[in-house]
Amino acid sequence: MSSIAVVPGSFDPVTLGHLDVIRRAATIFDEVHVLVVHNPDKNAMLPIAERVGLLQKSIAEDPAITGNIIVASWSVGLLVDYCTEVGASVLVKGIRSQIDVAYETPMVLMNRSLANVETVFLLPEPAHAHVSSSLVRQVAALGGDVSEYVPPAVARYLDTTRPA
Repeated sequence: MSSIAVVPGSFDPVTLGHLDVIRRAATIFDEVHVLVVHNPDKNAMLPIAERVGLLQKSIAEDPAITGNIIVASWSVGLLVDYCTEVGASVLVKGIRSQIDVAYETPMVLMNRSLANVETVFLLPEPAHAHVSSSLVRQVAALGGDVSEYVPPAVARYLDTTRPA
């Protein structure tokens, strides 16, 4: 029996920390769905289709990421509905601090209750522990260089969309 996991996130934009979690999930599970989800509590910088495309490019350009990886989006319904649809029994989440654990815990319990979907937390590499998509958006919006925090595909995208 193959193991299928879902790595959900807004990925707005995808960071090197996200890619680290995806890479490690792909070494643990037979199939990994990287799922761009809509978070109604966040004001998105990038449309979902653009986030999917940047994830696909970033994963394809990273030779350290191998395995059966599927990038998709989900904007209607519960995350566990997607898990049920693709046969996934595990969610993989990157955790940077105890604040993330406190935020994720109620969702872990609800997902387990609703659909018997477990959650696995992966800690980031120390170099990525302080990086979040929202911080990258703030720095980029103010003209800062975020290239050490994001994959090359995202850095190129941000360079081409930055006002001159």
